[in-house]
Amino acid sequence: MKAYQLIGHNSLDALKLVDLPGPKVVSNDVLVRIHANSMNYWELVILRGGYARNQKIPVIPVSDGASEVVEIGENVTAFKVGDRVAGTFFRDWVQGAPTEDMMNTALGGGIDGMLASYVALPEHAWVKIPEHLTYEEAATLPCAAVTAWNSLTTGGLIPGQTVLTLGTGGVSIFALQFAKLFGAKVIITSSSDEKLERTRALGADETINYRTNPEWQEIARSLTDGIGVDQVVEVGGEGTFSRSLSSARMGGYIGTIGVLTGFGSGGLTPASVFFNHLRVQGIYVGSREMFEAMIKAISLHRLLPVIDETIPFAEVKRAYELLEKGKHFGKIVISHS
Repeated sequence: MKAYQLIGHNSLDALKLVDLPGPKVVSNDVLVRIHANSMNYWELVILRGGYARNQKIPVIPVSDGASEVVEIGENVTAFKVGDRVAGTFFRDWVQGAPTEDMMNTALGGGIDGMLASYVALPEHAWVKIPEHLTYEEAATLPCAAVTAWNSLTTGGLIPGQTVLTLGTGGVSIFALQFAKLFGAKVIITSSSDEKLERTRALGADETINYRTNPEWQEIARSLTDGIGVDQVVEVGGEGTFSRSLSSARMGGYIGTIGVLTGFGSGGLTPASVFFNHLRVQGIYVGSREMFEAMIKAISLHRLLPVIDETIPFAEVKRAYELLEKGKHFGKIVISHS
């Protein structure tokens, strides 16, 4: 089968298109043919050397894939040939709190991922995708969408609350879409007025250009009558964390979901947290149980993921280059058709 492998770090020259033997199916496995993948900042982290638990080399990269079941093991009962499915970001995190062993099974990092023609994983590592979505749309869900869903639901979002989400990448756009499903008010930031206008079309209530308004936390507070927002979806941009803390209300919640450029100091002190009774929660994607709950909501509301550009499988390196530039709105997708 065709697959991409990372055989080293820090250069796209280490990403090679190779021919590998097809996966072998054992009793509890589901074998799929991949139709589409999507890119996450995770892919750049792995390319640059990986997280502590995810430095396997060589590795088939990319966590996200939507696919069609082509073979099942003799003990599989939840799926049949022809089902449309996606893999979970962590192969073995099914429900409850994660363990160290579960965290070691991140697709495309700790174990081989989805950038291949065929993939076999245990039955517990798959979910059925919404019927109204194409494979390309469904491929956007395993990492970015579950991350946004986890952050908002862990924060206990309820109708009428206000969410501040930063930027217009995959997680932030999903956070906007999900927050509107919850009946929340959404404030979103970007350095591009054009992108901010597009977020308004998706339901954003208020927008802030952080390039022209570097002290955007003050605007966020003013938009909530000085009280502060209920939740922040914090993506780890340069100097954003301290501003996110300042944006939150007394007793507010900050879901920290990434380290796009590192948090930096930004005047951050623990006092910012305890003086205002803030709750700061690390969000590292989520479990299969969260994925399935999110899919029910997506299906009920016929939500459509936002795709910026679709790249052919033969041009995967261009998808990495687009991701590196950081100009995309929503998701970058790879099509195998």
